[in-house]
Amino acid sequence: MTTMTGPAGGVSEASEADLDDLRETVRAVCADAGGIAAARELYEGSPGIHAALWDTLGRQVGLAALGLPHDVGGIGGLAEIAVVCEELGRTLAPVPLLSSTVLAGQVLAGCGTAAKALAELAEGRVHALAVAAPDGVWRPDAVPVGVTWRGGVAVLDGTAPFVLDGADAEFLVVAATGPDGVDLFLADPDEPGVTVRRVPTLDLSRGQAVVTFTGARARALTAGGEGTEVVTRSLDTALVALAAEQLGGAQAALDMTVAHVRDRTQFGRSIGSFQAVKHTCADMLLQVESARSAVVRAVRAAGAPEALAEAAAVAQAWCGEAFTFVAAECVQLHGGMGFTWEHDAHLYFRRAQSDAVLLGGAAHHRERLAGLLGW
Repeated sequence: MTTMTGPAGGVSEASEADLDDLRETVRAVCADAGGIAAARELYEGSPGIHAALWDTLGRQVGLAALGLPHDVGGIGGLAEIAVVCEELGRTLAPVPLLSSTVLAGQVLAGCGTAAKALAELAEGRVHALAVAAPDGVWRPDAVPVGVTWRGGVAVLDGTAPFVLDGADAEFLVVAATGPDGVDLFLADPDEPGVTVRRVPTLDLSRGQAVVTFTGARARALTAGGEGTEVVTRSLDTALVALAAEQLGGAQAALDMTVAHVRDRTQFGRSIGSFQAVKHTCADMLLQVESARSAVVRAVRAAGAPEALAEAAAVAQAWCGEAFTFVAAECVQLHGGMGFTWEHDAHLYFRRAQSDAVLLGGAAHHRERLAGLLGW
């Protein structure tokens, strides 16, 4: 894989050949793990992380360090993150790249005071980010956790919802409101006063948790209300990563559908030859290629915070709806079998629905885009 280094989530100097090599490496590892079979293993057990696959991808291949600062062993930038997330989205790989490496990792990198935590994260130890408001989006004025200081020690109280892979995390990166505004803290889920509860999810290949803090001690990562800017900028990288994952899932659902309508026959002919089916497949292709353009545009904005914020909002607003549309049509065009538990179509539909609201729905990102553009 590529060994290019760069700033957290920033511009990459990797060539197209480097990115192609990285893509092939990730695709091969996922294929060796059985492709979507890895996600199915969790559906038959419990939501969470496929430990063996993450050990290979995160530790052995080194993806746990993707997009992190080079002084803690980080590799690559936003281009590499997008390539990897797209490949992981193709097989719905149940690994914590988005939750740990991208979400928690980018926030930790933005703090500038968490070298030890970043080094552990880069080695594959899972971190989870707890910053969402009760409605599931990041809003500095609605952070559900508060911080007080007792004898110079930060103490957290409150309940953080929608913590991606929170039940499998070894460390928690938490946003909390104090006298100076929103700051960031590092908490241990095994610390007294921390309760982590795994919650049911539509997408069983991606776990979520609710974390409750009751007088829990934590280590401060920022001060003076700097957490707001750190989280806001870090989430732009995460939005692009999620959009790339949605692109990969949409492409896989399209490929699955095209293969089915080409091979399935009715009345002595392939159902793909019927005009209505052709039109639907064309609409699916349009959604996928438009999503690809949005992701490419966002990746090219890396290194320019204002441009990236605008491009990330566009990418997420488009890609979330594109994946939802393609996954739904995939189920429909597979007919009766598309609705069965045994077929893979519903797995993509579940991921699409879950991802569409994971970091805020399309309406939220369009509203943010309007604000960024001064409308």
